[in-house]
Amino acid sequence: MNLKTKWVSWSSIAFTFLLFSCGGAPQPADNSDTSMAEIPTIPLEDFFKNPEKTRYTISPDGQHFAFMAPVNNETGEKRMNVFVQAVGEASAQQVTEVADRDIAYYFWANNTRLVYSKDFGGDENFALFAVDIDGNNFKELTRFEGVRTNIIDDLENQDEIILVGMNKRNPMVFDPYRMNIVTGEMEMVYENPGNIVGWQTDHDGKVRIAMASNGLDNSILYRKSEDEPFQEMLTTSYKESMAPLFFTFDNQQLYASSNLGRDKSAIVKFDPETGKEIEVLFEHDEVDVSGLYFSNKRKVLTTISWTKDKRERKFLDAETEAMFKDLEEKLPGYEIGISSSDKAEENFIVRTYSDRSMGAYYTYNKPEGKLTMIEEVAPWLNEDNMAEMQCISYQSRDGLTIHGYLTVPRGQEAKNLPVVVNVHGGPWARDFWGYDPTCQFLANRGYAVLQMNFRGSTGYGRNFWEASFKEWGLKMQDDVTDGTQWLVDQGIADPNRIAIFGGSYGGYATLAGLTKEPELYACGIDYVGVSNLFTFMATIPPYWKPYLPKLHDMVGNPADTADSVRMTATSPVFHADKITAPLLIAQGAKDPRVNVDESDQMVAAMKYRGVNVQYLVEPEEGHGFRNEENRFKFYRAMEEFLNEHLGKAAAAEQATASR
Repeated sequence: MNLKTKWVSWSSIAFTFLLFSCGGAPQPADNSDTSMAEIPTIPLEDFFKNPEKTRYTISPDGQHFAFMAPVNNETGEKRMNVFVQAVGEASAQQVTEVADRDIAYYFWANNTRLVYSKDFGGDENFALFAVDIDGNNFKELTRFEGVRTNIIDDLENQDEIILVGMNKRNPMVFDPYRMNIVTGEMEMVYENPGNIVGWQTDHDGKVRIAMASNGLDNSILYRKSEDEPFQEMLTTSYKESMAPLFFTFDNQQLYASSNLGRDKSAIVKFDPETGKEIEVLFEHDEVDVSGLYFSNKRKVLTTISWTKDKRERKFLDAETEAMFKDLEEKLPGYEIGISSSDKAEENFIVRTYSDRSMGAYYTYNKPEGKLTMIEEVAPWLNEDNMAEMQCISYQSRDGLTIHGYLTVPRGQEAKNLPVVVNVHGGPWARDFWGYDPTCQFLANRGYAVLQMNFRGSTGYGRNFWEASFKEWGLKMQDDVTDGTQWLVDQGIADPNRIAIFGGSYGGYATLAGLTKEPELYACGIDYVGVSNLFTFMATIPPYWKPYLPKLHDMVGNPADTADSVRMTATSPVFHADKITAPLLIAQGAKDPRVNVDESDQMVAAMKYRGVNVQYLVEPEEGHGFRNEENRFKFYRAMEEFLNEHLGKAAAAEQATASR
């Protein structure tokens, strides 16, 4: 029971369990009688350092498991590498020797060989490498200058072959290749004509589906076999979605997540011969449903999943349901996920977590019902000292329900607190309930944290998503402002001590908030954020170019007069004169998504105005700081900045001024 979906190669323009429903005003925490004085100040590094061991997966034969762990390089900086350990043994062997940058991900290609991916200095040109489980036979598979590699299908039933996508021939598009993980030999399966943005295989690993786009319309192309040409199966506006998940087990029809003819995406069965839905397996009236899982061994569907405030499941298979019930009884109080299984579907890697814990990894032998802990992810963090993440909702000024999460410092009443409003990136993404190191760090320092899924956040249906179109800095920003005002109206926030912070689009929202609502925020922190919508669109990576018409339709087209006027009005760099609050900006010099110039020009505009701006640039980072020492540097700067402008130092200064 793999409880898995197939790998799907979709290009993207995103910058990117046990459940109960919750919403409305925050409720008292279980531990509200705990004094904040009893909660220790936890070292910053404990929140943001690499786990000692994480990302456990089991080999196809169930004889070994692999994991990632930090290894010191020559300068003492830690980089995440892959280790392999025989099941039942205590010692593990390091099998990769990466020193410059953390490995991004890895997977078992077969029982004796692993494949892993990394980029270089944050350029996001990910390359693939392979190595045996004893550390021998290392091979660079796809390291080409300026080339990015995506996994299309790991082809679990083929020991030495995987299917990858590379923009080697044309930097704007990805061609599919079958690649030998031992020799590195590769063969192009199909030459991308220039409009294909994703590929889908059947259960035999044959490329049978192609997703095409002209920027504004999406087409699904289908063929009965790799010997036949692709034929158009369905064409829709990009605003509609029919996302193939995987083929039926006879490779004749498709399971998909579709919002054709409906607002919320549903799990459906689709006939590629007619281009029509033939059955709705499950739909939810409040949120999109996109998660469908199956047993590769037993050839049955197992689970459907979706997220409202938290993740929820519908079981389609009694065997899977019984396994989860057993795990829930053995692991009460934690969310449960399956991260890996062997081919026999007898041995599983189980991962737990909660809002106050990074959780642990376990092995679970299904025939025996035996659960054994492997490793706690962050044993140095005591969950009794962590804060609860509460599900909340509020109304926007034009009547939309905005869902979000509020984290209140452990042991403190949700009243008159300094607050950090944390805006997620994307923007077409969403925040989720669970352990968040940034929220826990800020709560430990005495700040409440508000996260909101403003309009455009994914998972709430097509209408909610489309409500964000051409609303950067406008109604999308109003949703953030309304959430901030909700905190004040509820008495949760001290109106004089509110900060706004975010990464990527969240960085843009920080700058937009400071220009649009200069009196609302005491300070702001922009992390790899957009400042100028014109230069942002002019510097996107080449593989985003096929999506540029869509980006113009969703955000604005500089060539259109009305759009240009609006983009000027909503680009913070042109309104730096309105910012009165102190600002911290952090940026990776090699960021391929939000060019360093976005921050450079904002800093220049601020300095010209004589406004307090602190600028942190990391030369070997990209869209977010991956290297551990750079994360420490950023959050240390954040801590000092917030303490000065929002925390105890600011509170003391405010009290003195009021006397």
